[in-house]
Amino acid sequence: MPRSWRPAKYRKREYGASSVAARADGILDPLERFVAAGFAVVPAAAPLNGSCSCDRIGCPTPAAHPLSRAWQVEASTDLAQLGRWRSRHPEANYVTPTGKTHSVLDVPDQAGADALQRILVTGTAPGPVAEADGRYLFFAAPRTNPDTDADTDEDEWWSSSLDCRPETLEDHPGLRWHDRGSYVFVPPSVSMSGRTARWVYWPADGTPLPDAVVVLEVLADVLAEFSTL
Repeated sequence: MPRSWRPAKYRKREYGASSVAARADGILDPLERFVAAGFAVVPAAAPLNGSCSCDRIGCPTPAAHPLSRAWQVEASTDLAQLGRWRSRHPEANYVTPTGKTHSVLDVPDQAGADALQRILVTGTAPGPVAEADGRYLFFAAPRTNPDTDADTDEDEWWSSSLDCRPETLEDHPGLRWHDRGSYVFVPPSVSMSGRTARWVYWPADGTPLPDAVVVLEVLADVLAEFSTL
């Protein structure tokens, strides 16, 4: 079964006075809150003057890719590093690599809003849920081989036909499962359509990420109902 996740970064972590987290009101912005909860991020391209902020001429995926090809390695949960990135790339969006500490299931926004309400009504504690460019992103525990003890071998992983990567998004217009080798944009990233990503649900501190299969069942049921309308 997927392992539980707890926001370890909240437990007695100290930041210097120059940290981006050092706010007089104690309130973090959407991205800082995400990173402080232990999720890694890395800078990504953003819309700039009607095109992509990267330096590639004729970028094939404008505002839809990390700035570095080494995004999986460079992703960080360090708020000080986030501050440096923001100073260096003030226009950047941010993505979070999936598959190590979390996976993400995403569906069209109308189905996602319905699914979130159903999850809450059942008393299940969702993980963070974001709305980004017309999609609802449900953060869940990462997948491991159900026949293997994840604590002894983190490399064991079971695949799914719903798996998607940035280059295969068009193949999954309904339900997508971001795990190994994928990433999602996180609030407050801005898409080429001009939409700004936002958090629509944030769990209480210490709430473990839900089993992705449990979330998947709700999303699949909702999408099936939408398809019959």
